Amino acid sequence: MNATAADVLALTELLGRPPRAAFDVAVRDDDGLPVVIRNAPLLDDGTPMPTRYWLVGRSLSLAVARVEAAGGVRAAEAAVDPADLERAHTEYARERETAIPAAHSGPRPFGGVGGTRRGVKCLHAHYAYFLAGGNDPVGQWVAQQLAQGSGA
Repeated sequence: MNATAADVLALTELLGRPPRAAFDVAVRDDDGLPVVIRNAPLLDDGTPMPTRYWLVGRSLSLAVARVEAAGGVRAAEAAVDPADLERAHTEYARERETAIPAAHSGPRPFGGVGGTRRGVKCLHAHYAYFLAGGNDPVGQWVAQQLAQGSGA
């Protein structure tokens, strides 16, 4: 992972605390600030980190929170093809798994997008994965909701 000192400082400000794992910035805004980070699959203390892609940009996080508050999790799950959603979870988990060092013998993160085994738990995690280039139907649905300016 290759976060710069400026990235660590920016993320510390966005989170209100220092990051607890290595990360790199997958998506930046026009000012170069982190919008989506890609986390290491293990925290610095070895604890599994299921959330590989994390939406950290403030304005987008707030916009997605509004979609969630308007019933977006249920609406997204109803709107997407279950097979496409399962595929997204599988691809996400596979990518995260390949980033775990081969010598690691401790606990491992599990589940797909944001640690979910099936269905939708967090629109933020799906949207982050989508923005970072993941083929995520829920993330795409969120993008459409945001483009329409709707709550869900």
